[in-house]
Amino acid sequence: MAFYTVERRLRADGTTRYRCTVGVKKNGKYIYRENQTFSKQTLAKSWGTKRVAYIEEFGLPNPIGQSQKTITLAELITRYINHRDVSLGRSKKDVLRRLAKSELAANELSNLTSQLYIEFCHFRKAQGCSPKTISDDISYVASVLQAAKPLFNIEIDLKHMAEARIFLKQMKMVGTSNQRNRRPSVEEFELLLQGLKQKENTAHSKAPFGDIFLLSVLTCTRIGELCKIRWDDIDDLQRSVLVRDRKDPKKKTGNHMTVPLLGEAWDIVQRQPQLDERIFPFNERSITQTFRQVRDTLFITDLRYHDLRREGASRLFEAGFSIEDVAQVTGHRSLNTLWKVYREMFPNTLHEKFDRLKQQSQNRDSSDI
Repeated sequence: MAFYTVERRLRADGTTRYRCTVGVKKNGKYIYRENQTFSKQTLAKSWGTKRVAYIEEFGLPNPIGQSQKTITLAELITRYINHRDVSLGRSKKDVLRRLAKSELAANELSNLTSQLYIEFCHFRKAQGCSPKTISDDISYVASVLQAAKPLFNIEIDLKHMAEARIFLKQMKMVGTSNQRNRRPSVEEFELLLQGLKQKENTAHSKAPFGDIFLLSVLTCTRIGELCKIRWDDIDDLQRSVLVRDRKDPKKKTGNHMTVPLLGEAWDIVQRQPQLDERIFPFNERSITQTFRQVRDTLFITDLRYHDLRREGASRLFEAGFSIEDVAQVTGHRSLNTLWKVYREMFPNTLHEKFDRLKQQSQNRDSSDI
């Protein structure tokens, strides 16, 4: 039975701290113990109560004396996912759950070797996975192993993982994703828009698929970000919207950004019925699934919903916006990605500028005669 105690401590500077110790005993001896110090007694008690409830529900994180030989990678992944201090996005959590069911995860931690990691990657490659997908899998496993000691007091020899990753990079079995440059043609765009509008008539959710499709392009927002926007996020004076928790590799939450609602984007938002605190209170997966259904019906190939974000950025460049201006819409903190998008369009832009300058020069010459 788990329990907690709170001990009052006086620091050298005269301030008072409260140390909460959570433990589990068996036959009078501790089999598990952890502690944390707080500035207030109420905080210490609250933490102790939560930790006791967690242990009662999920079991001991790692009882004293328990050997890693008895713990499988699958069990460690499950503990990692359920830990109170671990914050995971939906996609990463889904990947970890899939990894927990893999043949690799059935191995006990002490039996994990570089050869097993490499064999797992060979298997994923045989399944048709890209180097980027395999890289994500092995990186997620590594993050769980690295957290074993600080979170669960489990010692793991990480050199096997390090050796495997060196080899995998040398063999180019892991790597970054290829830069996509797929944009829908004008005809494809119109066909998709009309197809999505037709879906509105039969959809049980009554989702305005057409407006969501257009707004995804005009605001360069991901569908998950778009479906989170609330009515009180709209700034009528600035004609802008607060996009919450924009994806960022260094900051998982709280990365809010104000995005201008340019052109038709403002009109699209304003014509939505206020039936919920969210402007688009719909399941993002249902939106993308409907998009794929319409796309496949139209026999449009190699086009993803996320490509609409690139389409939006490209349109802004074509309209004459600078890279810094476009970043205000897309939310890119690093301009490298946008520079790649712009660079692909750059040759055509130079030709157009050259033709304009040539025409202006000819007009001046004609006027001088």
